[in-house]
Amino acid sequence: MAIGRSGDAGALAATRARAKADAGTGWYAGLARTGLVAKGISFGIVGVLAVKLALGDGGTATSRQGALQALAHHSFGKIVLILLAIGFAAYALWRFVQAAVERSGGAKKWGKRAGYIGRGLIYGGLTFSAIKIVTGSTGGQSQNQKAHQTTATLLSWPDGKWVVGAAGAAIIAAGLWNLYRGLSKKFEDRWRVGDMSGGARKWGGRAGLLGHVARGVVFGLIGIFVVKAAIDYKPKDAIGLDGALQKLAHAGYGPFLLGLTAAGLVCYGIFCLVDARYRDVSTGGG
Repeated sequence: MAIGRSGDAGALAATRARAKADAGTGWYAGLARTGLVAKGISFGIVGVLAVKLALGDGGTATSRQGALQALAHHSFGKIVLILLAIGFAAYALWRFVQAAVERSGGAKKWGKRAGYIGRGLIYGGLTFSAIKIVTGSTGGQSQNQKAHQTTATLLSWPDGKWVVGAAGAAIIAAGLWNLYRGLSKKFEDRWRVGDMSGGARKWGGRAGLLGHVARGVVFGLIGIFVVKAAIDYKPKDAIGLDGALQKLAHAGYGPFLLGLTAAGLVCYGIFCLVDARYRDVSTGGG
């Protein structure tokens, strides 16, 4: 009898969770919007640090993990890190719930679930990184170092070159998708435009366009160098977000290119804040 009641309670909880997700309300909406705010702030910090580097005013070309470490050296940095950790955890939980309640049919369903789970794992990792920094464990690897280590491991596998090459191609595809979403303003399809003022839609749309294009450039660079690592069998050719920004900084017209891309990442951060306010987070709305 107790087992039966426990099963009924679990089924009721699952039904309620699905109802919240379908409607995009309550705690489910809270997870999504809190997570999107944290996402926007993290990209904004990376962009600001890179802009400062391009202007010769200190700064650094770093990943989001590196940006979190930079925060720890400022007044109220640990408070901000704790808030970001909560936001990242909320984002991860939102994506995991999306994966659990996804209703699409066939291969599309499993493709979407894999995407949601992948994003959830990324933000779970960011949550862990923020907590480690808050507790004083700051000895983590940079994204470049992680890329080198992961690529070396994969290249040691049978047919590892093909695995790494496929991963690089997938990252390039993600970059092209970001370019398409930005230039077509496809991201506006997820907004509750009836709740938006003309100014919010205009400037949110512009920030989204520039932000997605900047992400497209960064993903494209990362993917190209991962493919190069596979072709040349050189793990150290692989790069992360920090490496992509460093490549821009050292290219011809480096400060100009880095500045444009960094400003785009700041715009992406602003877009995420607009997205947090106006996005339709119901399962039907994306």
